[in-house]
Amino acid sequence: MSEYVVLGDEAVALGAVHGGVSSCYGYPGTPSTEIMEYLLEYSEKKGSPFACWSSNEKTALEEALGTSFAGKRAIVTMKHVGLNVAADAFMNGALLDIRGGLVVVVADDPGMHSSQNEQDTRFYADFAKIPLLEPVNQQQAYDMTREAFDLSEKMGCPVILRLVTRLSHSRAAIATAAPREENPINKAPNKMDWMLLPANARRRWDSLLGRQKDMIAYSEESSVNTLVMNESNSDRAVITAGLGYNYYKENEAELTDKPSHLHIGVYPLPEEKIKKIAAQVKELIILEEGYPLIERMIGGLLPRDLKITGKLDNIVPLQGELNPDNIRPALGLAPKESAALASMELAGRPPQLCKGCPHIDTYTVIKEVQAELGEESTVTSDIGCYALGALPPLSVPETIICMGASITSAKGSAEAGLKNVMAVIGDSTFLHSGLTGLVDCVASGTDVTIIIVDNETTAMTGGQTTILPSSRLENVVRGIGVEPDHVVTIPAHRKFHDENKDRLKKELAYKGVSVIIAVRECIETARKKNK
Repeated sequence: MSEYVVLGDEAVALGAVHGGVSSCYGYPGTPSTEIMEYLLEYSEKKGSPFACWSSNEKTALEEALGTSFAGKRAIVTMKHVGLNVAADAFMNGALLDIRGGLVVVVADDPGMHSSQNEQDTRFYADFAKIPLLEPVNQQQAYDMTREAFDLSEKMGCPVILRLVTRLSHSRAAIATAAPREENPINKAPNKMDWMLLPANARRRWDSLLGRQKDMIAYSEESSVNTLVMNESNSDRAVITAGLGYNYYKENEAELTDKPSHLHIGVYPLPEEKIKKIAAQVKELIILEEGYPLIERMIGGLLPRDLKITGKLDNIVPLQGELNPDNIRPALGLAPKESAALASMELAGRPPQLCKGCPHIDTYTVIKEVQAELGEESTVTSDIGCYALGALPPLSVPETIICMGASITSAKGSAEAGLKNVMAVIGDSTFLHSGLTGLVDCVASGTDVTIIIVDNETTAMTGGQTTILPSSRLENVVRGIGVEPDHVVTIPAHRKFHDENKDRLKKELAYKGVSVIIAVRECIETARKKNK
């Protein structure tokens, strides 16, 4: 065995390498990004496994499915909202005959540190009827990644590994085991098990439902789903999941009569263990990181007169992250004393675009043109660094919804009758999910001006290389059908402020689809290169 000090994300990457992974795909998104960054660096040094970024989460998962079809092991990484993008491939992938282990690593973000929502990936696993593993520390992240490949091949379906921000981005020492060899090529023997025509899909769905009992049995027997009984305490028991385990353990020593405790880290739910812990008590306390999934599901398993305490009755916070302090009321413990701080009014410090960022120069042009247009303009934006342009002092975009929605919401706004509609989208986001929106605009001849702010990197997540180089964007846009005279590349720099302003006004005056590509390298990636 060897020891490494790693982030939770890096523990997953190392577990995949030691678990015999052959291909690794993903799209950058905090808090999952470091998994692929580790795999890319490892691949570059060692020559394997194959690792690359993909255009978006859907293409990444479909590429991983192709590796699995060949009988080899694959891992795909994304953040929680990325699974929405990949949902079509994910739900259908659950029906396929998986022979090469396929692990879908999804990093959730309770507390929305860098995300639009707090959605809980465990619901997707239940929806698709596949297993999910949820580590509570870096060691489990490593071990469970290896276990997930074995489980995927055993159950014949993909397996989700669910992380959360605190685990992904904290560091600890782990012990590793001997690496496993990669699988040989072994293409799926029956092609009908990989073609989801309705007749085949019905048969595969029936097969997946038939394997549910095996998945539940695996969960019941798992050493991760630990049950510690205290027969003398008939008042209450505790069920934990995810990091709720750690926070419970931090408080457990203060409980005079320790309750029975079931921890769940392998799904589907271990029904017999839940029934056993519930049978002897009047109250069950549920501490789970994320949505109240366990709390809702066990209602159908347990007697109606049993009191269940957790997020649904607001004893445990329904939003944000759990921590050792905010679970104390559920355990009947008093708040911990803390030092009183002197009252002090602090100035608000909203996040800002970096000094010298090219997006500032582009937004300044847009803002001045808007001022001249008065109320007759609308700006939609997208997910990326440039979303910070919605905050003072720029305060330009009016909508930020999800990846790619700047173009499509601009289309809908223009078709509703708004004038001088502009969509702002980054180069990486455009290739992720803006292309199809542009296709819709071209097909309808919508009167919109799309501004691709091309800083030649995926900056928001740490400066990953954009899937296609900037030099190809013009050809991509023209190929979709935007009139060549209205596909314009401009330098995103204050030196060209007046010229850029005139060009934007000219494109807004054009009745149809126009695309302006504002190009200048991200100030941070430029600094790294020069360093």
